Amino acid sequence: MAERELQDILRKLKSTHSYPDSSSLLSKAKITLLKLHALTPQPTTPPQVLLAAREVFEAGALLSIRAKDPAAFTRYVHQLTPFYELPADKLPATRSERNKITGLYLLLLLTQGDYAGFHTELEGLELREGNGGRVEDDKYLGYPIKLERWLMEGSYDLVWKAMASRQVPSEEYGVFSEILTSQIRNEIASCSETAYPSLPISSTKNLLFLDSEGAVISFAQSRGWVIKDGRIYFPNQSLKAGVDQEGNQKELSQLAIENTLGYARELETIV
Repeated sequence: MAERELQDILRKLKSTHSYPDSSSLLSKAKITLLKLHALTPQPTTPPQVLLAAREVFEAGALLSIRAKDPAAFTRYVHQLTPFYELPADKLPATRSERNKITGLYLLLLLTQGDYAGFHTELEGLELREGNGGRVEDDKYLGYPIKLERWLMEGSYDLVWKAMASRQVPSEEYGVFSEILTSQIRNEIASCSETAYPSLPISSTKNLLFLDSEGAVISFAQSRGWVIKDGRIYFPNQSLKAGVDQEGNQKELSQLAIENTLGYARELETIV
């Protein structure tokens, strides 16, 4: 009886696009799984119940991302882990769905600045696959891996390009674009303060990918920058000028900014 009820709930869950309805169905599904003692895999749990449980948690994970609820998404990822670790003869793997959710989890760690967690998860993936190259070749896993590498290199132009093209692996990945945009904008702003004494407002608009000069002024004020005669001055630059040990950092910051500014100009020309 409970198994039929679970299958019925799962069918409805897959066909509904309403967030309140989906949330209600997920709650019912978890109660039913509790009755079946299947919230975590048990040796006596029938394969069809294990499969249904995994699909319920996968649906919950994707719903949490669309609802922009990272805490709920993380809980679903942890609930899915023991199901994903079952041997194939007990529960056949669905590589595409697993990689999709794992890729989203990597992207979440990236937006949270949890690089240690990101690399720990990545090492586990490489061990699971037995070949690091195969991990990056996957469309879901490769996306956050490439973004993280570009962020570490300071290749912000490549990150902007990846997000501006909207060529994300699935709609759920697009949810993180706004978070990453804000994160990268602040990183570029910090580099600008290191690399230049001042910049024209028009260049800063392109550099930070802001929509208007008014938005630039608002952003500048939030960081304590000085605006005068159409330029933005970085107050902390004078404290850094002439300090030899910061030369390399300034060089790298300037290169990163020049790459990003060049891409911003190209994008503006295309638009």
